[in-house]
Amino acid sequence: MSFSGRTVLVAGASGALGRAVCLAFLEARAHVAATARSADGLRALAEGAGAGRERLLTFPADVSDPAAAVRLVADVAAACGPFDSVVDTVGAWEGGTPLWETDPDDFDRMLAVNLRSAFALARAALPHLLAQRRGWMVSVASRAAFGGQAGSAAYAAAKAGLVALVASVAAEVHGRGVNVNAVVPDVIDTPANRRAMPHADTARWSRPDDIAGVIRFLCTEDARAIQGAAIPVTAP
Repeated sequence: MSFSGRTVLVAGASGALGRAVCLAFLEARAHVAATARSADGLRALAEGAGAGRERLLTFPADVSDPAAAVRLVADVAAACGPFDSVVDTVGAWEGGTPLWETDPDDFDRMLAVNLRSAFALARAALPHLLAQRRGWMVSVASRAAFGGQAGSAAYAAAKAGLVALVASVAAEVHGRGVNVNAVVPDVIDTPANRRAMPHADTARWSRPDDIAGVIRFLCTEDARAIQGAAIPVTAP
């Protein structure tokens, strides 16, 4: 699976999943424009990119800010030329309390990180992809969007909104050369999640490399028949 000559924009690139996605595309010979709020996280990504580092450019940005997302797309296009794939791995979890004890600020933060960021990034990037009549966009949702999870109402609501957003955008761009889909992992096996849930059965968690492989496939011509899907990614 070669992405030689193609550029992929990856948001949330400083996280464990974002890093795995960047490395998967670099392994496939893509040029990667990586963005995240953390400049330190982006430097760590570059330091760990090995031989692919020469095809990696980093852009610190907060894509939950619509104006920042527009600037990001312009900066990536100016630095890298046309890009045809956008992967949104931005996300965060807060919870552990019932809804009636949830701070409204925490609820707003879950919406901003898990839903508003996807809206802002898609709003900024889609005109670029549609003008080319060629593109792929993949967002990372969660199984929480499809089932009740006590103590995670804000997170689940945001991810359910993301699934609906992806389906609606896919319908809007259908027939215009752009594919829009979501992947739906279980809990992702990351160092942060292991620290937060030290007694969990991690054998059932989704692995970042597996999720990255599915995302990479969804950005290929072989995946053109997949549109508006929410694709589960589980532990093997």
